[in-house]
Amino acid sequence: MNILKLKQMLEHFLIEDIGECDVTSDTIFGEAKQGTLTYIAKEGGVFSGGDVIKAGFALLDNKIEVTLPVLDGEVFEAGQELAKMTGNMASLLKGERVVLNLVQRMSAIATLAREATMILAGTKTRACDTRKTTPGLRMLEKYAVRSGGAFNHRNGLYDAVMIKDNHIAFAGSITDAVQAVKAKLGHTWKVEVETESSDQVLEAVAAGVDIIMFDNRSPEEIKQLIKLVPDHIITEASGGISLSNLAAYRETGVDYISLGSLTHSVRALDISARVTEREGIMK
Repeated sequence: MNILKLKQMLEHFLIEDIGECDVTSDTIFGEAKQGTLTYIAKEGGVFSGGDVIKAGFALLDNKIEVTLPVLDGEVFEAGQELAKMTGNMASLLKGERVVLNLVQRMSAIATLAREATMILAGTKTRACDTRKTTPGLRMLEKYAVRSGGAFNHRNGLYDAVMIKDNHIAFAGSITDAVQAVKAKLGHTWKVEVETESSDQVLEAVAAGVDIIMFDNRSPEEIKQLIKLVPDHIITEASGGISLSNLAAYRETGVDYISLGSLTHSVRALDISARVTEREGIMK
């Protein structure tokens, strides 16, 4: 994860929440009161967001001490302590919600990613994400996918060539679209094309693409279409695939299955925050 970009993101998120000050915490505690903030899992999952915790609280107060009993990618159970931050009480409370919101979402994504990898275990097929991420959170959500053991598809429109149905329609054909790309880009760029029929698959193969995606095809259709693809071309399945039906695609033989559901409809994992003073527990 890009730490400089992470700090920039967290600054924006914290400013959005704190504004000029935390009226409640600053009024009650001031600068003297010290305490500990603990994140505790209320359900099991896979942890992601250690750097978010460290960088987020450091931005508020570099004297805050952070302990992470569970590291990114590790499985945890309900009731387990995930992180402990000790320092100025007002600073802890200023960062509590923003950081926790991010950790809950990232850990939920990591948990789904692990489930996907477990479903595909024992096959050559790898689970990966899509661009269906939350605006502003893509770097964190894609990192969380990796925390869970799955893989990232392209990060954005800028880092990979992916010729979709609309590109094909406006270009005139798969062949025309691929030729246009290859005429303008260097040899280091891989070209992926979405296909929906045997004719499109054969055209993509003849055009010399590097990756063929079977878009919104059933497992049975993919098993037939993949026979048309030479071994040197990477294959991918996407569209209409989720954890609920992923097992049906286990034996299709594709190299990758991309799942938008890993990020676009995830439910935040249930993690609570407990604040304690040296002499007792505060509500």
